[in-house]
Amino acid sequence: MTRPTVTGLILAGGRARRLGGVDKGLVDFAGKPLIEYVIEGLRHQVERLLINANRNADRYRDYGFPVIADDLTNFQGPLAGVATALRRVETDYLLTAPCDGPRLPRDLRERLMTALADSAAKAAVAHDGNRAQYAFALLHRDCGESLSAYLDSGERSIRGWFATLDPAVADFSDKPEAFFNINRPTDLAAPGIARQGQRIKSSTGSYNPTPGRCRAQPDEP
Repeated sequence: MTRPTVTGLILAGGRARRLGGVDKGLVDFAGKPLIEYVIEGLRHQVERLLINANRNADRYRDYGFPVIADDLTNFQGPLAGVATALRRVETDYLLTAPCDGPRLPRDLRERLMTALADSAAKAAVAHDGNRAQYAFALLHRDCGESLSAYLDSGERSIRGWFATLDPAVADFSDKPEAFFNINRPTDLAAPGIARQGQRIKSSTGSYNPTPGRCRAQPDEP
């Protein structure tokens, strides 16, 4: 049997309101931009790799992979990036991951593909033992039509769309830490990753991640 082909999609097109609106993928985390961890973890699991970004496209292109912006404007959420990729993908499947998951599982594709093989579903999501991690998903390219219709109806909930798909579930309860992500400035000072008080910089802002004193600071001109 021919091995299914997979395109990886790194979702870096969000507004990151809880981080003060900086471009999250370019935020420095323990010495390098967040997206570099995800590239390193995903690139060897897929045949092709895309980056979904709605700003700083040139910075992202420097990593050597195609960059696509949402077809929808005004930061419509992660599904907008997924829909855009599904319209362009030429492989059998799309494997998605957020740009702020530095501990991305190295067996993400393998486990999601195994879950799909054991079901009749066209999509599979990771489950950390506590909840589904919808941004870590494997989607057959045929899911694009369903997603376009969902977005056209005005819906934007990633959980809501996956509920319409009845996806297969891949168990990652043995490694829940793999789904650690960055939502707030305090996350940048996670134990064992970054020291409290370390200055965290990005292309669009900087932070001093001291608990209780975290706030965005604009870059100097």
